[in-house]
Amino acid sequence: MAITQAPLGEKLKSMRPRDGGRSPLPIRSFRERVIWLLCLLCALVSIITTAGIVLVLAREALLFFKQVSPFEFFTSTRWSPLIEPTSYGVLPLMAGTFLISIGAGIIAIPLGLLSAIFLSEYAPARLRNVLKPMLEILAGVPTIVYGFFAVNFVTPLLQRTILPDLNIYNALSGMIVVGIMILPLVSSLCEDALSAVPKALREGAYGLGATKMEVTLKIVVPAALSGVMAAFILALSRAVGETMAVTLAAGNIPNLTLNPTEQIQTMTAFIVQISKGDTPTGSIAYQTIFAVGLTLFVITMIMNILAQRLVRRFRQVYV
Repeated sequence: MAITQAPLGEKLKSMRPRDGGRSPLPIRSFRERVIWLLCLLCALVSIITTAGIVLVLAREALLFFKQVSPFEFFTSTRWSPLIEPTSYGVLPLMAGTFLISIGAGIIAIPLGLLSAIFLSEYAPARLRNVLKPMLEILAGVPTIVYGFFAVNFVTPLLQRTILPDLNIYNALSGMIVVGIMILPLVSSLCEDALSAVPKALREGAYGLGATKMEVTLKIVVPAALSGVMAAFILALSRAVGETMAVTLAAGNIPNLTLNPTEQIQTMTAFIVQISKGDTPTGSIAYQTIFAVGLTLFVITMIMNILAQRLVRRFRQVYV
């Protein structure tokens, strides 16, 4: 028996709604367009805000660099924009910023990763449900509290136990309190990345006779390495941009040194110092805020770009 196919026009007619020609598709399409437009507007808000910040920083920094050579700004080792004779070398501020960030990373990254491994792989569920919220409470402490904690507890403790001649304001205390501050960030993000590793990988390794430590170090951590690296870079970016804790703990003397026992000044601390002073608007001292801010923005942007590339690379290798 031959099978005949209906023409395409008759098929389309049969697919039309039979309720007087009205269809919910136009209404659904309109709702989808409204939702799409709202999402687009929300995305544009962040883009426009970022563009506005960059434009303001670039405009004021350009006025600064018309009076100060960029070569002097990035190579001079003396920073004194307010005291005669003036000098505009940003290297002491950059050295202080990187000293605090690297020291905080040395403290927070190993402790955060080890605590994340314990919470994800070794801790019972009941203990994990208690320890993780307690650890994350540290993330909600205001940063200025960390600064007072450094001045009133960390530095006196170091003076009594290790360094009797330690200055009340020093980079070491700033490194310690910033490391404690970013520790919950590293621990929480790493724990989430480790917990997201499929259980089938663990069970397969156990089936081959691997121990708990071998499964953790050779299977789970490499599989979650993209998330772990992202946590590290994000925590270091937070340390680079930290303001109040390092302002109170490390002092406000721009000093080109790698000695953590000396007083230093970071880029963010300098911005705070000038912003709360009586510097006239439009003066070259006032424009240093935007030059330093633009430099800090470029540093954090480079760190984010490197983080994205590292995450993409490790994800391609291990996933």
